[in-house]
Amino acid sequence: MSDLFENAGLENQAPRPLADRLRPQKLAEVVGQEHLLGEKGFLGAMVRTQQMGSVIFWGPPGSGKTTIARLLAHETDLHFEQISAIFSGVKELREVFERAGKRRRDGIGTLLFVDEIHRFNKSQQDSFLPHLEDGTIVLVGATTENPSFELNSALLSRTSVLTFKRLDESGLETLLQKAERHLERVLPLDKEARAALVNMADGDGRSVFNLVEDVMRGAPKEGELLDTQQLVALVQRRAPVYDKSGEGHYNLVSALHKAIRGSDPQAALYWFARMLAGGEDPLFIARRLVRMAVEDIGLGDPHALLQANAAKEAYQFLGSPEGELALAQSVVYLATAPKSNAVYAAYKAAMSSAKNSGSLAPPKHIINAPTKFMKQEGYGAEYEYDPDCEDGFSGQNYFPDGFAAQSYYQPVSRGYEREIQKRLDYWDALRKKRK
Repeated sequence: MSDLFENAGLENQAPRPLADRLRPQKLAEVVGQEHLLGEKGFLGAMVRTQQMGSVIFWGPPGSGKTTIARLLAHETDLHFEQISAIFSGVKELREVFERAGKRRRDGIGTLLFVDEIHRFNKSQQDSFLPHLEDGTIVLVGATTENPSFELNSALLSRTSVLTFKRLDESGLETLLQKAERHLERVLPLDKEARAALVNMADGDGRSVFNLVEDVMRGAPKEGELLDTQQLVALVQRRAPVYDKSGEGHYNLVSALHKAIRGSDPQAALYWFARMLAGGEDPLFIARRLVRMAVEDIGLGDPHALLQANAAKEAYQFLGSPEGELALAQSVVYLATAPKSNAVYAAYKAAMSSAKNSGSLAPPKHIINAPTKFMKQEGYGAEYEYDPDCEDGFSGQNYFPDGFAAQSYYQPVSRGYEREIQKRLDYWDALRKKRK
């Protein structure tokens, strides 16, 4: 049907959003993703070599993911097909793969763009794998969520994850000027209001075009300029306190983290409130609190992680504004908890050993022996079941044979880890006695 409108020339007469009318027609026109599209960029290299591989686009809304996918298909001579994981299921996927297979038999490749790919469940994500491996499709998945959390490892291993950036002030200003040239009119905003409009867009290219349309619909008389207060009243959107895509965002994240780590609940609450007032996603803050609970507190207070996770779940259950109080409680709890990075340090040390020690096998006495042959070979022999031992402790060696016992975890002398240290000292004394 859309082809009929296009052929009749009617499509150009239909109302179209400014963002659609100004969609880039060439990759060179895309604003804000130079690190991917430039001469040394990953996608730039694919276009130059005409060797398109499957990728995952990870980035915020309005950063150009859909547009770039469409232009990549055009510039690498692939048929472009687009689906959304929100509206598609097994039936739609099967039909997409069948069409792509038919094109492949006709010598035509398919670039399949999957918007919100993280919304597909595990089995749906797995269904892409055979078609990726045999070249039926080149997959370009788009997600606003961290792929390492939301996508299957099997799918990630067959794709390259490319991070899209929010548009900075310079990029958004470029789009404003493009809109003004298209409309043949300068935005009726004073300098401060123009800067406020850029902040309102919050790094989203689509949003900046929508704001331009809002301003033009309510434009004042010719020669008059809107100030910031009038702009806010017109578009019914307040200017954010800080730019979530820029330095201010990361400064406040860092300030909250350092205040909690520094055991200052008063300052932590202040920075927490500043982030909320700036329009920060409360779930982003919740994830940071969970990270702080394991990274900066750990076993200094094992309940810290429970508090952080409970706050996240309470926010998801209650929503806003009641849910923010649960996060505030977690902020205060974490700030007042004893701090320890002993587990964090132990984990890094253990990972270093694991990577440098090769493929050492566990000692035979702690390997199960389900077969007669394995029993004859000594597997499981002389294993001591600790609950049956005196003091519930055997003191056996659990490191690989020939690998010196290590001491990665060193509890601090604060909080709950003082009790852990007492246990470790007790077991060390028993181990030495029994040797």
